Parts: sequence; structure tokens; C-alpha cells
Amino acid sequence: MTSPTVLFAWRRTPPPLLIGGAEVSQQLLAEEFVRAGWRVVYLGSHESPWNGSAQIGHLRAHLRAHGTVWEEASGEVRYGWNGVSCRAVPQDRVEATLKGLLAEVRPELVVTSQERAAELAALAHRSSRVAGWLHSVSANSMGVLRGRPHVALATSEFVAGRAQVHADTKAVVFYPPFASPEGAGPLLGAGRGATGCVPGGGVLMVNPIPAKGAALLHRLIRRLPTRRFTLVEGWWDTAGEFTAYPNVHWVPRTYAMGPIYAANDLLLVPSQVEDAFPRVIVEAGLYGVLTIGSSRGGIPEAVRDGGIILHPDDVDAWVGAIETADRVDLGAKALAGAAPLVRPCLPELAAAGLIPAAAAG
Repeated sequence: MTSPTVLFAWRRTPPPLLIGGAEVSQQLLAEEFVRAGWRVVYLGSHESPWNGSAQIGHLRAHLRAHGTVWEEASGEVRYGWNGVSCRAVPQDRVEATLKGLLAEVRPELVVTSQERAAELAALAHRSSRVAGWLHSVSANSMGVLRGRPHVALATSEFVAGRAQVHADTKAVVFYPPFASPEGAGPLLGAGRGATGCVPGGGVLMVNPIPAKGAALLHRLIRRLPTRRFTLVEGWWDTAGEFTAYPNVHWVPRTYAMGPIYAANDLLLVPSQVEDAFPRVIVEAGLYGVLTIGSSRGGIPEAVRDGGIILHPDDVDAWVGAIETADRVDLGAKALAGAAPLVRPCLPELAAAGLIPAAAAG
């Protein structure tokens, strides 16, 4: 009996290049399908979908660093990663490659999202069940709905409330997959800053860029000179803005976040934008780390009672919360709220009608 096949198809990089929460969530789901006995194919591009910049050098370097063998011919890179069969092609060949894969592997399910995903959903709709994954409330993410996927996977109640789906599309809340924090690896790369190491019991922020609250962060760092702040690079490197502070430790982008969560007792999520359901809140919660978060978007839904929610412009309130938050009580609540999200996700896809219950593992 042949194994069922699931195809992940989008215009961003395939695993293992992780840029943000969408990449992490999709890789974790792909790997769960592998463990359940599915054949998993992941189609992406080695060129950025937003500006066309080449990512193939980063991809080769990462594969080489992890001892992964790849094949490269005519602009296409093929390799395996944790049981997932990955293909990376130029942007102008994504649709043609998808057409070929649909005929070749005949997937029972296609999962697509993000940039120009409506076109990919419409192609796959002709032969497979299609899930459009709504990772945010941006037009970029919601655009997949124009392709009329069979099911829209909304990453939070907040996102589901914003989704305007066609009558042919069923919207369901599908919280992101999370992995157990057990077995976290060592920190990758040396940090920069005054301390020279990740400080214990400090304040953590991931992705310190303007949309995520960098302006407020600057004010908090200056107002709390005795507090130790660990900042982790996110979408791009903003180290030049922060490393001059004596109470800041900067960590370049890393896939090994476990030791960083474990070394801090408070996470800041001061976003100015309507985040959908920030992964870092749950990931930190799995280490008993509470969150002080902005009242924007789905952040309160992710924090629940494992932290404190504040208006992103009330600097005094943020300073007071950092100084007085009950790390022990709120940390325990953060862990209690996060733990249920480390769960099998395939049964939820079966309940949504995307895969047979018998194939959910």
C-alpha cells in the first residue's frame, strides 16, 4: 500500500531556512506528516518573493553546515531534510514546477500560503484538497482566499475573525504546531554585548524592529539601566541600534532558542502591528517564561493569563510591569497555557475534512 502524499507549496524558501513564524510552523507540520507515515514534498523558491534577492547561497551554506547532500541542476536544488523532500526553484518556475508535481506525486493534500498563494491554490484545487494557511491578517496572507482553498487554516481566533472566506471555503482555527522544549541544543554563535554571555533572569525580546516595538524597547532599555536585556535578531539585523547599551546582550539569528528562553524570565512582545499569534509567546511559555505583550491583534489570545497585556504606547506601564511582574506565578500560568499546544496536529486537519482520519497517525 502506497503512502499518502502531502505537498507544501509556496514562494518562500523551503526548510531548513527559517525566517519567521510561518516558516517554523510549516516545517513542524511537514515533519509531523513524515512521522505519521506520509510522503512529504516541499516546494519553495531560493529567491525572495518580495524583492527577488538570491537565497541560494544561504541555502547551500546551511545544507553544507549540517552535512546535507543536495542535487543542483538548471537552477533547481533538491535535497532531503528530516524526511521531507525539498525542492527550491527560481520564482518564475514555481507555478510550472507545481503543475509538474501535481501530476507526478498526486498529493491528497496541498498546503499553501503567503505571497501570491491564490494562484497556487487555484492550480492545486483542480486535483487535490487544498489548505490555505492564514499566518496573519495582512493582505499578503489573506490573499490565498482568492484561490478558494477547501479549508482556510486561521492561526488564531483573531485571524479567523478577519477572514472573509468564499462560500466554498471552510475557515477553522488552527493554532501553530509547537515542539516540546526537551533536548534544546546549544546556542548557535557568540552573542555581542556588554556581558559576553546570555544573562540569567533577564528580559528577552525577539525581532527588535520598528513594527515589533523597537522604539518602545529603546525607551525601556534607557529607563531600566540595571535590567539586563537579551535581544535576538529576527527579520533583519538591527544590532547597530542596540549594542552600544551597556545592559544589552545581542544574539544573532539562531535556531536554538531553548537556552535563551531558559536563561530569561520575562519576554517582551511590544508590537505596534496586529500580530496574529506570535510563536515566541508559546515557546517562551513552555520554559515558564511570562510575557508582557501589546494589546494589538492576537497577542492577548496567545498570552491569555500567562502574562500582562498593555497598550504599546504606555511606557510607564511597561516599566512598572517589568519591575513588578510576579515571575513565579505568571510563569507557571504561561507554562500551563502553552503545554496543550504541544499536541498532534493531524487530527485537527482530519476534523476539518482535509485528510482521512485513518491517515492522521
